[in-house]
Amino acid sequence: MFLLVSAVLAGEAWADSPAAQAARAQPLVPDTPCSITAKSCVDLDSQRAWLIQDGTVIRGPVAIASGGNGEETPVGHSLRVYRKEKDHVSQESRLPNGDPAPMPWSVFFEDGGIAFHSGSPARSSAGCIHLEPVDAEAWFDYLQIGDQIQVVKASEEQAARAQQQ
Repeated sequence: MFLLVSAVLAGEAWADSPAAQAARAQPLVPDTPCSITAKSCVDLDSQRAWLIQDGTVIRGPVAIASGGNGEETPVGHSLRVYRKEKDHVSQESRLPNGDPAPMPWSVFFEDGGIAFHSGSPARSSAGCIHLEPVDAEAWFDYLQIGDQIQVVKASEEQAARAQQQ
């Protein structure tokens, strides 16, 4: 029971975090659940993502697959690109034959190796954001070190913004 209460309290604290409040103080990018400060937006509810430049969508929405089965993609309003690796090979995920899984066009934005990368949008990941190969390459080419990523659940964002008004 203690773990459940802690998880609920942590979730409530996250919803009122300074990063969440700052993002929600900014206007939304039209037709996305993210603020104009984001360079990329991910909506875990609809399993879609966008690239954004100066508050305008320049690519998307595109289909994605996020984490599942106890390895959910972390939500955050001020995640940052910290590494890019065109031909990354995972040391955590393995192919059926035991070889490290390829993760081409990786753009890392959260601790634990969470990244956008090429992968099937029809199959959940271990926390990463799977994109079709052509989309993964576009994300890799556009996003730069330090760019802000927002990963949200649109339903929660809408409710939180309504409460702030």
